[in-house]
Amino acid sequence: MPGGESDYLEALRAYTDRVYAGLLEPSGRAHLLDKTPAYALVLDFVAKLYPKARYVVLTRHPIAIWSSYVESFFDGDFEAAHRHNPILERYVPAIARFLRERKVPQHAVRYEDLVRDPETQGQSLCAFLGLPWEPRIVEYGREAAAAGPTSRGLGDPITVARETRPTTKSLAKWAQDLAGNPARIAQAQRILASLLDEDLATWGYTRAAIESDLAAIDPGAPRPSGAAVTRYRLERKLLVRVRRNIHQNAFGRLVRRIRHVCNVLLR
Repeated sequence: MPGGESDYLEALRAYTDRVYAGLLEPSGRAHLLDKTPAYALVLDFVAKLYPKARYVVLTRHPIAIWSSYVESFFDGDFEAAHRHNPILERYVPAIARFLRERKVPQHAVRYEDLVRDPETQGQSLCAFLGLPWEPRIVEYGREAAAAGPTSRGLGDPITVARETRPTTKSLAKWAQDLAGNPARIAQAQRILASLLDEDLATWGYTRAAIESDLAAIDPGAPRPSGAAVTRYRLERKLLVRVRRNIHQNAFGRLVRRIRHVCNVLLR
């Protein structure tokens, strides 16, 4: 193409601009937040596509992220979770490099700081985005709660959607999930050992602090009691069981055959 990569990016930007405009039109709003976690692995491309966008980078205690991932998507099966996607080993270096290079406007905030002091962090974030501060930003769930029990709030349906504002309830949950499970603690230590000090520091957490947190967990403690059974949890448990070894077992072969038939029928 005559303009090389710039022409290519311009064509792609025309496509995504139209998608974003389509998302905004029904609401009448002027701002859009695109929160897609997988962007972390293609940040150089996204930054080229939108070099003037404002990037908000939310980090969290690495082992807390890992524990949440294991509990939310693999029903506590930490070995299966790591086989499926070693997210910390993939995401921490990529996001840390993005933060260090600072090629685009960016604002970093730690999850722990956000939930402990949402007003201060929220005001700082709004200033970065060029938006007026509104106290109801912090009380994001009150309107949904007032709308009745059928209205769901934003975020993780296990925790965030049940709250009306940021909460610190989840800060210690990851340590509780690891307590009484020496194998899981050992896995967390192996994951930590694979990460670079520089990346951890950029992420906002020192290796020494994380090691201290892990050392404080009692591997011999009684396992915490099971969480309340909800439809979401039952769906997750079923999904984990169905997906287990699906690429090797007879059920997986059946699903692939059905998919092939469907692809043929829907051509």
